[in-house]
Amino acid sequence: MADIITLENIDVTFKQGKQVVNAVKNVNLNVEKGDVFGVVGYSGAGKSTLVRTINLLQKPTSGTVKVNGTLLFADNKQQISNKELQKQRRSIGMIFQHFNLLNETTVVDNVAFALRHSFLSDKEIEEKALNLLKLVGLEDKAKFYPIQLSGGEQQRVAIARALANDPEILISDESTSALDPRTTNQILDLLKELNAKLGLTIVLITHEMDAVKRIANKIAIMEHGVIIEKGKLRDVYLRPKEELSRQFVGGSLAAIETLKAFNLGNLSPDQKLFQLVFSAANVTKSIILELYKELGLDVSMLYGNIEVLESEPVGTMFILAKGEPDKLDKVADYLKKENVEVTRIDERGIWND
Repeated sequence: MADIITLENIDVTFKQGKQVVNAVKNVNLNVEKGDVFGVVGYSGAGKSTLVRTINLLQKPTSGTVKVNGTLLFADNKQQISNKELQKQRRSIGMIFQHFNLLNETTVVDNVAFALRHSFLSDKEIEEKALNLLKLVGLEDKAKFYPIQLSGGEQQRVAIARALANDPEILISDESTSALDPRTTNQILDLLKELNAKLGLTIVLITHEMDAVKRIANKIAIMEHGVIIEKGKLRDVYLRPKEELSRQFVGGSLAAIETLKAFNLGNLSPDQKLFQLVFSAANVTKSIILELYKELGLDVSMLYGNIEVLESEPVGTMFILAKGEPDKLDKVADYLKKENVEVTRIDERGIWND
Protein backbone atom coordinates (compact mmCIF):
# COMPACT_ATOMS: atom_id res chain seq x y z
CA MET A 1 0.00 0.00 0.00
CA ALA A 2 1.35 3.45 -0.96
CA ASP A 3 2.17 6.13 1.58
CA ILE A 4 -0.46 8.87 1.80
CA ILE A 5 1.56 10.86 4.37
CA THR A 6 5.34 11.16 4.40
CA LEU A 7 7.16 13.23 7.02
CA GLU A 8 10.94 13.31 6.70
CA ASN A 9 13.44 14.78 9.15
CA ILE A 10 10.82 17.05 10.71
CA ASP A 11 12.04 19.64 13.20
CA VAL A 12 9.79 22.17 14.89
CA THR A 13 11.47 24.84 17.00
CA PHE A 14 9.84 27.64 18.98
CA LYS A 15 11.39 30.67 20.61
CA GLN A 16 10.18 31.58 24.09
CA GLY A 17 12.00 34.79 24.94
CA LYS A 18 15.67 33.91 24.78
CA GLN A 19 14.99 30.20 25.11
CA VAL A 20 14.72 27.84 22.12
CA VAL A 21 12.29 24.94 22.49
CA ASN A 22 12.73 21.91 20.24
CA ALA A 23 9.16 20.59 20.17
CA VAL A 24 9.84 18.02 17.43
CA LYS A 25 13.30 16.66 16.64
CA ASN A 26 14.24 14.98 13.37
CA VAL A 27 11.10 12.83 13.12
CA ASN A 28 10.35 10.48 10.23
CA LEU A 29 6.86 9.05 9.82
CA ASN A 30 5.10 7.23 7.01
CA VAL A 31 1.35 6.57 7.00
CA GLU A 32 -0.10 4.27 4.37
CA LYS A 33 -3.48 4.78 2.75
CA GLY A 34 -6.17 3.12 4.86
CA ASP A 35 -4.11 3.07 8.08
CA VAL A 36 -5.48 3.96 11.47
CA PHE A 37 -2.21 5.27 12.83
CA GLY A 38 -2.00 6.02 16.55
CA VAL A 39 0.49 8.65 17.77
CA VAL A 40 0.83 8.19 21.52
CA GLY A 41 2.61 10.17 24.19
CA TYR A 42 2.18 12.07 27.43
CA SER A 43 1.31 15.76 27.41
CA GLY A 44 4.17 17.80 25.99
CA ALA A 45 5.60 14.91 23.98
CA GLY A 46 5.16 16.86 20.73
CA LYS A 47 2.56 14.61 19.13
CA SER A 48 0.01 17.32 18.29
CA THR A 49 2.75 19.63 17.00
CA LEU A 50 4.09 16.87 14.77
CA VAL A 51 0.71 15.86 13.34
CA ARG A 52 -0.26 19.49 12.60
CA THR A 53 2.66 19.66 10.20
CA ILE A 54 0.70 17.27 7.96
CA ASN A 55 -1.56 20.11 6.77
CA LEU A 56 0.94 22.87 7.64
CA LEU A 57 -1.21 24.29 10.42
CA GLN A 58 2.20 24.07 12.04
CA LYS A 59 4.98 24.71 9.55
CA PRO A 60 8.16 22.78 10.29
CA THR A 61 11.40 24.57 11.00
CA SER A 62 12.96 22.06 8.63
CA GLY A 63 12.13 18.79 6.94
CA THR A 64 9.85 17.51 4.19
CA VAL A 65 6.06 17.08 4.17
CA LYS A 66 4.38 15.14 1.39
CA VAL A 67 0.66 14.36 1.41
CA ASN A 68 -1.16 12.25 -1.15
CA GLY A 69 1.60 12.72 -3.72
CA THR A 70 1.88 16.50 -3.29
CA LEU A 71 5.02 18.06 -1.82
CA LEU A 72 3.78 20.66 0.68
CA PHE A 73 6.98 21.65 2.43
CA ALA A 74 10.70 21.23 1.71
CA ASP A 75 13.94 23.24 1.77
CA ASN A 76 12.62 25.25 4.74
CA LYS A 77 9.66 26.67 2.84
CA GLN A 78 6.14 25.97 1.63
CA GLN A 79 6.21 24.39 -1.82
CA ILE A 80 2.67 25.22 -3.03
CA SER A 81 0.59 28.38 -3.21
CA ASN A 82 -1.71 29.38 -0.35
CA LYS A 83 -4.70 28.70 -2.62
CA GLU A 84 -3.47 25.18 -3.34
CA LEU A 85 -2.73 24.70 0.37
CA GLN A 86 -6.33 25.55 1.23
CA LYS A 87 -7.45 22.94 -1.27
CA GLN A 88 -5.11 20.37 0.30
CA ARG A 89 -6.41 21.20 3.77
CA ARG A 90 -9.97 20.46 2.66
CA SER A 91 -8.81 16.91 1.91
CA ILE A 92 -7.68 16.57 5.54
CA GLY A 93 -10.48 16.63 8.09
CA MET A 94 -9.78 17.39 11.76
CA ILE A 95 -11.63 16.70 15.00
CA PHE A 96 -10.57 17.90 18.44
CA GLN A 97 -11.13 17.32 22.14
CA HIS A 98 -13.37 20.40 22.24
CA PHE A 99 -16.01 20.10 19.56
CA ASN A 100 -15.87 23.74 18.40
CA LEU A 101 -19.52 23.78 17.31
CA LEU A 102 -21.55 26.94 16.69
CA ASN A 103 -23.92 26.96 19.65
CA GLU A 104 -26.47 29.33 18.08
CA THR A 105 -26.74 27.19 14.94
CA THR A 106 -28.62 23.94 14.40
CA VAL A 107 -26.80 20.65 14.06
CA VAL A 108 -27.43 20.40 10.31
CA ASP A 109 -26.25 23.97 9.79
CA ASN A 110 -23.07 23.24 11.77
CA VAL A 111 -22.26 20.51 9.27
CA ALA A 112 -23.32 22.66 6.32
CA PHE A 113 -21.01 25.44 7.54
CA ALA A 114 -18.02 23.41 6.32
CA LEU A 115 -19.47 23.52 2.79
CA ARG A 116 -19.89 27.29 2.60
CA HIS A 117 -17.10 27.64 0.04
CA SER A 118 -18.21 24.70 -2.11
CA PHE A 119 -19.86 24.95 -5.50
CA LEU A 120 -22.96 23.15 -4.30
CA SER A 121 -26.39 24.78 -4.27
CA ASP A 122 -28.10 25.48 -0.95
CA LYS A 123 -30.33 22.46 -1.49
CA GLU A 124 -27.37 20.21 -2.29
CA ILE A 125 -25.52 21.46 0.79
CA GLU A 126 -28.46 20.64 3.04
CA GLU A 127 -28.87 17.20 1.46
CA LYS A 128 -25.20 16.42 1.93
CA ALA A 129 -25.25 17.65 5.54
CA LEU A 130 -28.26 15.44 6.28
CA ASN A 131 -26.55 12.44 4.66
CA LEU A 132 -23.46 13.02 6.79
CA LEU A 133 -25.58 13.17 9.93
CA LYS A 134 -27.15 9.89 8.90
CA LEU A 135 -23.67 8.43 8.44
CA VAL A 136 -22.79 9.26 12.06
CA GLY A 137 -26.19 8.17 13.40
CA LEU A 138 -27.68 11.60 14.11
CA GLU A 139 -30.22 12.10 11.32
CA ASP A 140 -32.98 12.52 13.93
CA LYS A 141 -31.09 15.40 15.64
CA ALA A 142 -30.66 17.61 12.56
CA LYS A 143 -32.78 20.49 13.91
CA PHE A 144 -31.43 20.30 17.45
CA TYR A 145 -28.89 22.78 18.82
CA PRO A 146 -25.53 21.61 20.19
CA ILE A 147 -26.52 22.43 23.78
CA GLN A 148 -29.33 19.87 23.48
CA LEU A 149 -26.89 17.07 22.67
CA SER A 150 -24.66 14.89 24.83
CA GLY A 151 -20.89 15.15 24.57
CA GLY A 152 -20.72 12.05 22.39
CA GLU A 153 -23.42 13.39 20.08
CA GLN A 154 -21.60 16.71 19.77
CA GLN A 155 -18.45 14.86 18.78
CA ARG A 156 -20.45 12.96 16.14
CA VAL A 157 -21.57 16.32 14.71
CA ALA A 158 -17.92 17.42 14.66
CA ILE A 159 -17.00 14.23 12.79
CA ALA A 160 -19.80 14.78 10.26
CA ARG A 161 -18.55 18.33 9.73
CA ALA A 162 -14.97 17.08 9.28
CA LEU A 163 -16.19 14.72 6.56
CA ALA A 164 -18.11 17.41 4.67
CA ASN A 165 -15.42 18.00 2.04
CA ASP A 166 -14.86 14.28 1.41
CA PRO A 167 -11.40 14.15 2.97
CA GLU A 168 -9.05 11.24 2.41
CA ILE A 169 -7.38 11.81 5.77
CA LEU A 170 -8.95 12.45 9.18
CA ILE A 171 -6.83 13.74 12.06
CA SER A 172 -8.26 13.04 15.49
CA ASP A 173 -6.49 15.20 18.10
CA GLU A 174 -7.41 13.85 21.57
CA SER A 175 -11.00 13.74 20.29
CA THR A 176 -12.21 11.36 23.03
CA SER A 177 -10.36 12.85 26.00
CA ALA A 178 -13.41 14.75 27.28
CA LEU A 179 -15.78 11.79 26.99
CA ASP A 180 -16.71 9.03 29.41
CA PRO A 181 -15.39 5.50 28.70
CA ARG A 182 -18.59 4.16 27.13
CA THR A 183 -19.00 7.17 24.84
CA THR A 184 -15.29 7.03 24.01
CA ASN A 185 -15.66 3.48 22.76
CA GLN A 186 -18.70 4.45 20.68
CA ILE A 187 -16.78 7.27 18.99
CA LEU A 188 -13.76 5.03 18.40
CA ASP A 189 -15.97 2.35 16.89
CA LEU A 190 -17.52 4.98 14.63
CA LEU A 191 -14.06 6.08 13.45
CA LYS A 192 -13.13 2.47 12.71
CA GLU A 193 -16.39 2.02 10.79
CA LEU A 194 -15.67 5.14 8.73
CA ASN A 195 -12.16 3.86 8.07
CA ALA A 196 -13.60 0.64 6.66
CA LYS A 197 -16.61 2.12 4.86
CA LEU A 198 -14.96 5.18 3.30
CA GLY A 199 -11.37 3.99 3.03
CA LEU A 200 -10.51 6.89 5.31
CA THR A 201 -6.94 7.17 6.58
CA ILE A 202 -7.02 8.19 10.26
CA VAL A 203 -4.22 9.67 12.37
CA LEU A 204 -5.19 9.29 16.02
CA ILE A 205 -3.37 11.53 18.51
CA THR A 206 -3.93 10.36 22.07
CA HIS A 207 -2.37 9.72 25.45
CA GLU A 208 -4.73 6.75 25.96
CA MET A 209 -3.34 3.39 24.91
CA ASP A 210 -6.79 1.80 25.13
CA ALA A 211 -7.97 4.02 22.27
CA VAL A 212 -5.08 2.88 20.07
CA LYS A 213 -5.59 -0.76 20.99
CA ARG A 214 -9.23 -0.55 20.01
CA ILE A 215 -8.88 0.72 16.44
CA ALA A 216 -5.28 1.34 15.30
CA ASN A 217 -3.19 -0.96 13.16
CA LYS A 218 0.05 1.00 13.59
CA ILE A 219 1.52 3.09 16.34
CA ALA A 220 4.27 5.60 17.11
CA ILE A 221 5.23 6.49 20.68
CA MET A 222 6.66 9.97 21.28
CA GLU A 223 8.73 11.38 24.12
CA HIS A 224 10.35 14.84 24.29
CA GLY A 225 9.71 15.51 20.60
CA VAL A 226 11.19 12.23 19.39
CA ILE A 227 9.53 9.03 18.17
CA ILE A 228 11.11 6.40 20.41
CA GLU A 229 9.29 3.42 18.93
CA LYS A 230 6.99 2.74 15.99
CA GLY A 231 5.58 -0.13 14.00
CA LYS A 232 2.60 -2.43 13.77
CA LEU A 233 0.38 -2.25 16.85
CA ARG A 234 0.73 -5.94 17.57
CA ASP A 235 4.54 -5.83 17.46
CA VAL A 236 4.93 -2.75 19.64
CA TYR A 237 2.24 -3.83 22.09
CA LEU A 238 3.48 -7.35 22.58
CA ARG A 239 7.22 -6.69 22.39
CA PRO A 240 7.95 -3.08 23.41
CA LYS A 241 11.62 -2.21 23.37
CA GLU A 242 11.62 1.06 25.33
CA GLU A 243 10.67 1.58 28.96
CA LEU A 244 8.13 4.30 28.10
CA SER A 245 6.54 1.97 25.55
CA ARG A 246 6.19 -0.66 28.27
CA GLN A 247 4.48 1.89 30.48
CA PHE A 248 1.98 2.72 27.75
CA VAL A 249 1.12 -0.82 26.76
CA GLY A 250 0.43 -1.70 30.38
CA GLY A 251 -0.01 -5.42 29.85
CA SER A 252 3.64 -5.91 29.02
CA LEU A 253 4.65 -3.69 31.92
CA ALA A 254 2.57 -5.83 34.26
CA ALA A 255 4.22 -8.91 32.80
CA ILE A 256 7.73 -7.54 33.32
CA GLU A 257 6.95 -6.53 36.90
CA THR A 258 5.51 -9.99 37.54
CA LEU A 259 8.54 -11.69 36.04
CA LYS A 260 10.93 -9.69 38.21
CA ALA A 261 9.40 -11.39 41.23
CA PHE A 262 10.78 -14.71 39.96
CA ASN A 263 14.40 -13.54 40.27
CA LEU A 264 15.22 -14.18 36.60
CA GLY A 265 18.86 -13.24 37.10
CA ASN A 266 19.47 -16.64 38.68
CA LEU A 267 18.22 -18.89 35.89
CA SER A 268 20.15 -22.14 35.67
CA PRO A 269 21.65 -23.40 32.38
CA ASP A 270 18.76 -25.85 31.97
CA GLN A 271 16.12 -23.07 32.14
CA LYS A 272 14.87 -20.63 29.53
CA LEU A 273 12.14 -18.01 29.57
CA PHE A 274 9.84 -17.53 26.57
CA GLN A 275 7.04 -15.23 25.57
CA LEU A 276 4.32 -16.93 23.53
CA VAL A 277 1.79 -15.06 21.41
CA PHE A 278 -1.20 -16.90 19.98
CA SER A 279 -4.47 -16.16 18.24
CA ALA A 280 -7.96 -17.00 19.45
CA ALA A 281 -7.82 -20.23 17.42
CA ASN A 282 -5.09 -21.56 19.71
CA VAL A 283 -6.56 -20.48 23.04
CA THR A 284 -8.04 -23.90 23.73
CA LYS A 285 -4.73 -25.73 23.23
CA SER A 286 -2.78 -26.82 26.29
CA ILE A 287 0.62 -25.48 25.28
CA ILE A 288 2.28 -26.51 28.53
CA LEU A 289 1.03 -30.08 28.23
CA GLU A 290 2.10 -30.25 24.57
CA LEU A 291 5.65 -29.17 25.39
CA TYR A 292 5.86 -31.81 28.11
CA LYS A 293 4.54 -34.57 25.85
CA GLU A 294 6.57 -33.68 22.75
CA LEU A 295 9.85 -32.44 24.22
CA GLY A 296 9.85 -33.79 27.75
CA LEU A 297 10.19 -30.32 29.28
CA ASP A 298 8.91 -29.16 32.62
CA VAL A 299 7.02 -25.94 31.90
CA SER A 300 5.61 -23.38 34.33
CA MET A 301 3.32 -20.51 33.29
CA LEU A 302 4.50 -17.31 34.98
CA TYR A 303 2.06 -14.85 33.38
CA GLY A 304 -0.87 -15.02 30.97
CA ASN A 305 -3.27 -12.50 29.46
CA ILE A 306 -5.66 -12.02 26.53
CA GLU A 307 -6.00 -8.64 24.82
CA VAL A 308 -8.16 -7.50 21.92
CA LEU A 309 -5.92 -5.88 19.29
CA GLU A 310 -7.52 -4.64 16.06
CA SER A 311 -10.73 -6.45 17.07
CA GLU A 312 -8.87 -9.78 17.34
CA PRO A 313 -8.29 -11.62 20.64
CA VAL A 314 -4.56 -12.15 21.10
CA GLY A 315 -3.16 -14.21 23.95
CA THR A 316 0.23 -13.73 25.57
CA MET A 317 1.92 -16.13 27.92
CA PHE A 318 5.30 -16.14 29.63
CA ILE A 319 6.60 -19.61 30.40
CA LEU A 320 9.68 -20.96 32.14
CA ALA A 321 10.87 -24.18 30.49
CA LYS A 322 13.31 -26.56 32.17
CA GLY A 323 15.08 -29.48 30.54
CA GLU A 324 18.02 -30.61 28.47
CA PRO A 325 19.62 -27.75 26.45
CA ASP A 326 19.02 -29.45 23.08
CA LYS A 327 15.33 -29.86 23.95
CA LEU A 328 15.08 -26.20 25.02
CA ASP A 329 16.53 -25.19 21.65
CA LYS A 330 13.60 -26.95 19.94
CA VAL A 331 10.86 -24.98 21.74
CA ALA A 332 10.64 -22.18 19.20
CA ASP A 333 10.59 -24.45 16.14
CA TYR A 334 7.98 -26.75 17.67
CA LEU A 335 5.60 -23.97 18.70
CA LYS A 336 5.93 -22.10 15.41
CA LYS A 337 4.55 -25.21 13.71
CA GLU A 338 1.53 -24.78 16.00
CA ASN A 339 1.12 -21.15 14.80
CA VAL A 340 2.39 -19.75 18.09
CA GLU A 341 4.85 -16.84 17.95
CA VAL A 342 7.82 -17.42 20.22
CA THR A 343 10.34 -14.94 21.61
CA ARG A 344 13.02 -15.81 24.14
CA ILE A 345 13.45 -13.40 27.04
CA ASP A 346 16.84 -13.03 28.66
CA GLU A 347 17.48 -12.68 32.37
CA ARG A 348 17.26 -8.89 32.13
CA GLY A 349 13.70 -9.05 30.78
CA ILE A 350 14.79 -8.03 27.28
CA TRP A 351 13.21 -9.47 24.15
CA ASN A 352 15.60 -11.53 22.01
CA ASP A 353 14.26 -12.61 18.63
